[in-house]
Amino acid sequence: MFVLELGGDDADAFAAAEARTAAPDATVVAPGVATASSLDTDALAGLAYTHRAADHLTTAAATVPAAVAALRDAPLDRTGSVAVRARDVRHTTGVDTQRAERDLGAVLVDAGFDVDLDAPDHELRALFTADDCFLGWHVADSVRDYGTRKPTDRPFFQPGSMDPLLARAACNLARVTPGDRVLDPMCGTGGVLIEAGLLGAHPIGTDAQAKMAAGARRNLTHYVDDATTGRADATALPLPPDSIDAAVLDAPYGRQSKIATHDLADLVGGALDELARVTAGRCVLVADRDWRAEATAAGWTVDARFQRRVHRSLVRHVLVLA
Repeated sequence: MFVLELGGDDADAFAAAEARTAAPDATVVAPGVATASSLDTDALAGLAYTHRAADHLTTAAATVPAAVAALRDAPLDRTGSVAVRARDVRHTTGVDTQRAERDLGAVLVDAGFDVDLDAPDHELRALFTADDCFLGWHVADSVRDYGTRKPTDRPFFQPGSMDPLLARAACNLARVTPGDRVLDPMCGTGGVLIEAGLLGAHPIGTDAQAKMAAGARRNLTHYVDDATTGRADATALPLPPDSIDAAVLDAPYGRQSKIATHDLADLVGGALDELARVTAGRCVLVADRDWRAEATAAGWTVDARFQRRVHRSLVRHVLVLA
């Protein structure tokens, strides 16, 4: 079994759904923690809302003495140097993590390990939650480089751009894998397509505004090697049936969008119709409202629905469609 450390302060169901890209049966077992029976460590590197994973060793009650006793009884079948990293996950226990690291480290020293805090051969993770302490050997981290791709730092910027964390998560919810043809038919500044490209996919972006299509091209050229962009109406895409492996789009927000040829409902509904025609796989729709009725009318099945609060006046709705 593997133990996953989920990011953020809430929305664990959303994080676990994304984590199933790398761990198909990931299940939340405590706030900020999920477990899974299998793990693709390469796929975990590309997750937005999972920070790291450990190979589960044992579980104890959420106290330092209980964790120490459980570690003494656990099969310590490794050799080399070690370090212990303890966390009070979501600050739910008040446990003294320094004491936990010291006392758990003493057990490992008694078992014949050397301590190396800088470059250990093995790292023991101790995750204290409200009810349990999960102990495991660290096996993988996600790559936390999203700060290098902030929308305001890109060559082309427009207000309202989706942040790279959510864009990456949306791509993972669409099950984007290397080599996939991934379409965003309302690509804006190209943030979704950048994340798809960094996952190894071939990004394809269209936008009704020539300015946005050109700006997305500038941004994509800056971050990925292989992408296609152009101007097109999302309700009449110049693509053959089933030519796209996955689609991800951030629908225009009613109070922000400037749509010359379509009512917003007609635009989103028409785009969903077109995506059902050209997409052979999943679609993820991010919007400022719930478009389930339109998605169902277009022939999609709603696999999952999430809400992500951005600030007091904006909640992003995320629909996973198949």
